[in-house]
Amino acid sequence: MAVAEVFAGALALYAAIGVVFAILFLVAGIQRIDSQARGAGAGFRLIIFPGVAALWPLLLKRWLRGPFEPPDESNPHRKAALIGGS
Repeated sequence: MAVAEVFAGALALYAAIGVVFAILFLVAGIQRIDSQARGAGAGFRLIIFPGVAALWPLLLKRWLRGPFEPPDESNPHRKAALIGGS
């Protein structure tokens, strides 16, 4: 029974840290790692809250690493559109 209690306690701690992190991240951190989330409403933040709380270690790592924008896709269609081809 002691192993189950330790596991349950660890899971509860993980969840508590996740909830606190999610609140802080959704208020201040999401804009730093995703420029598209800037100006997103409360509905969007409420929808992603459970995922942020569950995946807090990964998001904390990205938040600490700083902003990162993926490169634009490069394919023949995009290249033709950029040079004005049809």
